[in-house]
Amino acid sequence: MANNHRPKTRNADDERPAIWVGYGKLTKLFRERARLNQQQLAEKVGYSLEQVASIEQGRRPAKESFTDAAERVLKAGGVLKALQDDVDLARLPRFFQNFAAMEADALSRFSYDPLLVPGLLQTEDYARTLLNAYFPPLDDEVVDDRVTGRLARQSLLTRKNPLMVFVFILEEAALYRQVGGPEVMRAQLEKLLEQGRLRNVEIQVMPSRRAAHSGLSGQFMLLETKDRRKFAAIGAHGVMNVRSAPDEVSALWLQYGMLRTQALNSEESASLIERVAGEL
Repeated sequence: MANNHRPKTRNADDERPAIWVGYGKLTKLFRERARLNQQQLAEKVGYSLEQVASIEQGRRPAKESFTDAAERVLKAGGVLKALQDDVDLARLPRFFQNFAAMEADALSRFSYDPLLVPGLLQTEDYARTLLNAYFPPLDDEVVDDRVTGRLARQSLLTRKNPLMVFVFILEEAALYRQVGGPEVMRAQLEKLLEQGRLRNVEIQVMPSRRAAHSGLSGQFMLLETKDRRKFAAIGAHGVMNVRSAPDEVSALWLQYGMLRTQALNSEESASLIERVAGEL
């Protein structure tokens, strides 16, 4: 007898991240086992009916606050909580997701950013201003998702067991670019000072008076994973190219070492950031 129960396949044009769809199906399963309808669940977790429906259908990602409440109300036993990191990861642009997954498994991360404050150090207002400046314009929901995903990545700065080591080198010009206006930029500079005080985070500024240096070819990042493998990533115009060839990676690690000697040290950099903040 022919099997008429073929597994359903997703339409190739379905842009919903698979993890959002899977999370939504599990939420629906736990809700039905708890004998609740969507409206009842919405009331118990403090969300709207539309939000709960969107999460169950995989159209919207669950925020951590929803997951925590749903775990409690539905007695999910940690199943939904275990998916939260992957749900957050899928908020990021697709080109960046593979790098972000590697980043989450790293022991150290070094970066050089010539134009802007990097995402791991951004305030919400600074990040939102940048995303709203994209062209063609991004949908409001996409902006919200990417802001949330970007802020969620910042938990790496305070992750323990193991503690992750960060070094950020920023061009001085990035401190003066008033993204969002003086108030937003002042808060951003204050956040840089706060994060720079973490014992596993070092922020260095490349002074504009150094007219030529080894980083002028553009943004790049270096990662060392828990199994001591080293990678490099080069970013430009919304594209992230990850390199693993030993000769390419070694050359970029040497280049980064030179950049650190050419930039201001962390104390000098903090003084400069304080001065620029005070001028706003």
